[in-house]
Amino acid sequence: MAVWDMNGAVGRGSSAVVPLGSNYLSVRLQNALWASHRVMAGRDLLHFSDIGGEDLRNLVHLAGLLKEAQKTHFTHTLLAGKTLGMIFDKSSTRTRVSFEVGMLQLGGHALFLPGSQLQTGRGEPISDTAQVMSRYVDGVMIRTYRQADVEEFADCATVPVINGLTDEFHPCQLLADALTILEHKGRLEGVTVAYVGDGNNLANSWLQLAPKLGMNIRVATPAGYGPLQAVVEEAKFHAVQSGTQVLVTTDPERAVADADVIYTDTWVSMGDEAEAEERLERFAGYQVNADLCACAKADYVFMHCLPAHRGEEVAPEIIDGSHSIIFDQAENRLHAQKAVLAATMADAGAFGEDL
Repeated sequence: MAVWDMNGAVGRGSSAVVPLGSNYLSVRLQNALWASHRVMAGRDLLHFSDIGGEDLRNLVHLAGLLKEAQKTHFTHTLLAGKTLGMIFDKSSTRTRVSFEVGMLQLGGHALFLPGSQLQTGRGEPISDTAQVMSRYVDGVMIRTYRQADVEEFADCATVPVINGLTDEFHPCQLLADALTILEHKGRLEGVTVAYVGDGNNLANSWLQLAPKLGMNIRVATPAGYGPLQAVVEEAKFHAVQSGTQVLVTTDPERAVADADVIYTDTWVSMGDEAEAEERLERFAGYQVNADLCACAKADYVFMHCLPAHRGEEVAPEIIDGSHSIIFDQAENRLHAQKAVLAATMADAGAFGEDL
């Protein structure tokens, strides 16, 4: 039985007192789900450009409560009867497992759809596939190369489309990262993240996300390997509004100076294999090692989205050391993505007494 009538929920025009007890998680989860659902229901998550800071904070908060629900074995089948289609053009460990397990924990079902086995691999237009899949499933997650392909799919689909990774953006990873930093630092506002290495999808997504959450972001890359210039300009615009710092530099020590978080990624991403030798040479001075980390705050944390190449972008003693939180970060992919799935795909029944 629900503790109270959701029509009088706190945050929705009521001053009702919430009695504490076994159903308190239900109350908090209902409120958090409502806060995200009223903005995100039916929407796509392709990047962060069209999502405001408050809505991003609400998603992170919802992710934290869904993590609490999972850890305390609190039933949260918010997507009972729902199906997620998962299109994979790139290989995956964390993305596939976390989305599939997440849908199961939310009471729904996930379909693993290798791109090579879909008709798009034989020339069917993306628009046709998007429209057909919209008749079968309640949402689609795509992990692929070109951002333009995900956006075309979303334009033609009538169900929410989630970017599981493209060459340009990786929003689901960044929501997990924000939750992880919040857990370890107790706050997001004022936290300084130093991203060192390739100006890839992670760097672009960090630039989009950090200023909206009140965080400082510094990106250090070799010349010619920086993030998208349009994304940098967007980040600077939001940084002015939020009073935060955006720095893009070729000097890793400048980026890491007094940083709270040091973040890196592989120097050779999927699709870059042909230039692997050149990249390893150009990035040699950007390894996250003890000397570089000495520039950060004493209580810095190290993050990496994995898979990692020890001895290349990060020294083994750093990624396997006491400052590393990479496995908390990896786990939080599950909880952050559940928040996105629930916010975009849940229906009105998710707010009822069954929660």
